[in-house]
Amino acid sequence: MSKKITYTDEPLGDLKVVPDVLPRPEDLVFRDEGIKVTIALSKRSVEFFKGEARKHHTQYQRMIRRLLDAYAEHHKRSDTARLSRKRQKLARVS
Repeated sequence: MSKKITYTDEPLGDLKVVPDVLPRPEDLVFRDEGIKVTIALSKRSVEFFKGEARKHHTQYQRMIRRLLDAYAEHHKRSDTARLSRKRQKLARVS
């Protein structure tokens, strides 16, 4: 039925670690003030968050909100750093 796996000691080549910018599902359970919006999400995404919310005894909408907050904060910091570097570069040119 199944073939036996044969392992070899071949080199893996060029590997690089990609930083994980998304928070873990359990980090998405904290409450924050917000405003109400209407949004259509994929069934797959909603089912994932509902399952994770059940595991962590919280609301799936709260987890989605925290994920969006973390994404926005990450990119806000990236934009701020990029603008700062651009200003420094322009100051050196002037």
